[in-house]
Amino acid sequence: MITFPNAKINIGLQVTERRPDGYHNLDTIFYPIPLHDALEVIEAKGAAYDCRLHLSGVDIAGSLDSNLVVRAYRLLSADHHLPSVDIYLHKHIPTGAGLGGGSADASYMLRLLNEQFALGISSDRLTSYAAQLGADCPFFIHNTPVYATGTGNIFHPLELSLAGYTIVIVKPDIFVSTKEAFSQIRPARPSITLDKKIHCPIQQWRHIITNDFEDGIFALHPELSVIKERLYALGAVYASMSGSGSALYGIFTQDIPHIERHFEGCFCEQYKL
Repeated sequence: MITFPNAKINIGLQVTERRPDGYHNLDTIFYPIPLHDALEVIEAKGAAYDCRLHLSGVDIAGSLDSNLVVRAYRLLSADHHLPSVDIYLHKHIPTGAGLGGGSADASYMLRLLNEQFALGISSDRLTSYAAQLGADCPFFIHNTPVYATGTGNIFHPLELSLAGYTIVIVKPDIFVSTKEAFSQIRPARPSITLDKKIHCPIQQWRHIITNDFEDGIFALHPELSVIKERLYALGAVYASMSGSGSALYGIFTQDIPHIERHFEGCFCEQYKL
């Protein structure tokens, strides 16, 4: 069985406070986008291993055993009988980009195993499993727009549709570590939360919806600021960095011909929403 995990963007990201446990509370909006990996599971009858991961596409750091899809398999196998499997993961979503590719792969793995082997796990229970793999993993179980608070792990339903718009994703060859991103942040509670701002016309978002990571990260990596301004110069109605970067996106009212020519040396694709 094969499935296609999709990426997400953050529309706005406000770091509201540092928690006693050292983490930070956030206000953000997760929105799914049609940028996909491919994930396939094939039963390995008679195999001497529980699961084996075969990777292709974008390189991923770390050992195969620590990959989130392997962890997802072993999490379910601790509670449910699963056969040995071969896992084929083709990575197309850029890594270290703030697009949630690894989290999507993990959650889609849970969903795929549940369906393929008729485990009968409820959606709520899958969400609970996903939460054990990462704070934003549960988002991809339901995969609909949400307003997220807490550490990005508390989801509130959100009526939001960008259908008809085109999104351009640009990911330069720049790595931004989480530690680096948070080192530039001064938490503050906003006077108006994102779940209120998002209902303003999209033409106003540029002036009212911000990503708190941008100022600090743009100072360290000014190339990212240049990309954002170029997206606006090309006609984006809204542009932003996603998460803590380093991918940026622009939302357009129409497709941009030969968009890749404007961002040479970067991953650059556009999709109809």
